[in-house]
Amino acid sequence: MSNNPHVVIVGAGFGGLGVAEELAHVPVDVTLIDRHNYHTFQPLLYQVATSLLNAEDVGVPVRSIFRRQENVTFRMATVSGVDIPSQRIQLEDGTQIPYDYLVLAGGATVNYFNTPGAAEHAFPLYTLMNAVTLRTRILERFEAADRDSTLIEDGVLNFVIVGAGPTGVEIAGALSDLVYNLLPDDYHRLATESARVIIVEMGNEVLAPFKDNLRAYAKEELKQRRVELRLGEAVTEVGPAYVRFGSGEQIKTHTLIWAAGVRANPLADVLGLPQGHGRRIKLNPDLSVPEHPEISVVGDMGEVVSEGKVLPQLGSVAMQSGAHVAQQISRRLAGESAQPFKYWDKGFMATIGRGAAVVEFPNQRTLQGQLAYFAWLGVHLTLLTGMRNRIETLWNWGWSALTHDRAARIIIKPEDDE
Repeated sequence: MSNNPHVVIVGAGFGGLGVAEELAHVPVDVTLIDRHNYHTFQPLLYQVATSLLNAEDVGVPVRSIFRRQENVTFRMATVSGVDIPSQRIQLEDGTQIPYDYLVLAGGATVNYFNTPGAAEHAFPLYTLMNAVTLRTRILERFEAADRDSTLIEDGVLNFVIVGAGPTGVEIAGALSDLVYNLLPDDYHRLATESARVIIVEMGNEVLAPFKDNLRAYAKEELKQRRVELRLGEAVTEVGPAYVRFGSGEQIKTHTLIWAAGVRANPLADVLGLPQGHGRRIKLNPDLSVPEHPEISVVGDMGEVVSEGKVLPQLGSVAMQSGAHVAQQISRRLAGESAQPFKYWDKGFMATIGRGAAVVEFPNQRTLQGQLAYFAWLGVHLTLLTGMRNRIETLWNWGWSALTHDRAARIIIKPEDDE
């Protein structure tokens, strides 16, 4: 390694990549650490879970991203802590890595809000392994029902989704397409019409962050796609084959998908740094840590603020905050003062199944229906990392549109070889 300042980035998500890429022409040596050797395009995980895309379509090797950026070194490892006074990263294998600048981009993890049984029995959808596990679970439930139809009465084909935000609505729409339009052709003797897709939401609206007209459209589209909406219901307990509400009602289900919220990466809990809502690390306006200008936090792990407003945990926030932190490192190296982070709101969008989506622009204008759906496809195809991933994804989307088929419907489990 050269005598350049050493920047260590923890996490190869949107924020971590944003920092490393922005430092391409800055005289620093970068070490990027992640426990996986791939970057995950999280907005499309629900399509992996519902057999529309393969896992490889939304994952790209980190080393391939930086093969031409010589100042970046990747290390596949798990960070266990940070010795802040001595400026060293601690890895699980006992290795310590010194840093001059540290960027924490560890992202977030699922938040079960201390709901009894949720951590043991619910299926989150936040990592690539989560998506593959959920896909296997869904397909296995249909195989189980095909072997023993009496399991239908036990809720084997009831799929309950907790949370009616963008993740919950997107997985519900995609799951309804799979369950009601495709799998009936696969299981000729199974009463697939008995299957149920149910959204449970504590609030009284779906897609609460969106404008009224988009929420109303989404609600109507979900109902037309046979998605049951249980609004104003709080989940109080999750069991291996049931979910219980605050009202006392209980629904039988073997598959409960948790899309009700996230919290900062648990690494944030062991650093001794001030934390805010969702365990996110509190930050200065320039996204550095108070009293530690050499440490910055980007994306979901930090309480990112722009113009006095705490920003939501979105990929766009992670990417922009990552680029900003890299620019501040460059300014500090040049002896210049750091600048506050300003977020460029590009709007937000969500799909509600094949041919239906909602888009809300920063100027308060909205878009819904097929035109919004094609806009959603275009934006996400553009944001995907890697040309191969874009081509594979476009092919799978096109094949599904023409044939209503989904190729990624094989069940692979670690114990298969045994």
